[in-house]
Amino acid sequence: TMSGGIGAKVLEHPKKFFGSARNCEEGGSLTILATTLVDTGSRMDQVIFEEFKGTGNMELVLNRQLAERRVFPAIDIELSGTRKEELLLPPGVLNSIYTLRRVLARMQPLDSMPLLIDRLSKTSTNAEFLNSFRVDE
Repeated sequence: TMSGGIGAKVLEHPKKFFGSARNCEEGGSLTILATTLVDTGSRMDQVIFEEFKGTGNMELVLNRQLAERRVFPAIDIELSGTRKEELLLPPGVLNSIYTLRRVLARMQPLDSMPLLIDRLSKTSTNAEFLNSFRVDE
């Protein structure tokens, strides 16, 4: 029995299922989307979350304050991201993303999400969008 009262074998099948996303023949791809509720006060919920947290390639964290104010998408940009993005993106794009994150980190979520939405609506490519946040250093 694991912490939180969960039997260790209970998580074997879900782990195998999530592992199948990396195990496609002939270089194919399988996307599995899973959600979890955290900060519930339940030790079992926390254990399940911690068991699966490392299995994903990407983590999207929602922001309750944005949702309560009806600002959508209610994404916590600072806590969300792709693991090992440095292996997926060219250095120039990666640096632009880091710049974007630094700009947004200085702002409150209620200010940063509307800014993102506005910039996205005014640009037609990812490069144009990222360049709109360039900071001359």
